[in-house]
Amino acid sequence: MNKETIREFFNNFAPQWDNEPIADKEIIDTILDNAGVNENINVLDVACGTGVLFPFYLERNIKSIAAVDLSPEMVKIAKSKFPQADVICGDAESIILDNQFDVIMIYNAFPHFPEPVKVIENLTKHLKDGGRFCIAHGMSKKELDEIHMKSAGKVSNALLECEELAELLSPYFNVDIKISNDKMYQVCGTKK
Repeated sequence: MNKETIREFFNNFAPQWDNEPIADKEIIDTILDNAGVNENINVLDVACGTGVLFPFYLERNIKSIAAVDLSPEMVKIAKSKFPQADVICGDAESIILDNQFDVIMIYNAFPHFPEPVKVIENLTKHLKDGGRFCIAHGMSKKELDEIHMKSAGKVSNALLECEELAELLSPYFNVDIKISNDKMYQVCGTKK
């Protein structure tokens, strides 16, 4: 799995990305509650796609949305839909941002990072002390892995078990949320 293949895959899907089923509001609300997304905070949405979570952030009256995605086409669509968000095209492994954030969210994207430890290490630098880091999926691990196997195998790794991901995050975060059930998957922690 290489980044150019991933970029091309998501560029190709960007025009129809929003035709996919609408996110389940109840699940999204649970994910955002667990992540600590509340009013007057700054959120960084990593691998934001076309901005699927942006309306949910805005409902919560957050202070600002910054977002990054590897796909220029996804970024173009997200910018056109949400001009109030600061959306840039970049690589989460190496991007350098001027801001520090209260919450960093990776939603429905973590299996697409070829080197997840590099992503975690780099993003940790952009999180305020005591800030929240969250990796979440709006479906079960089993369902996600099945979808990726059928249609996105060349641009995806299998999703780690919650305990494995918590272990990966533990040098940087006090992990306090580990959920893997038939509706959702989420691992969150507070920066040490």
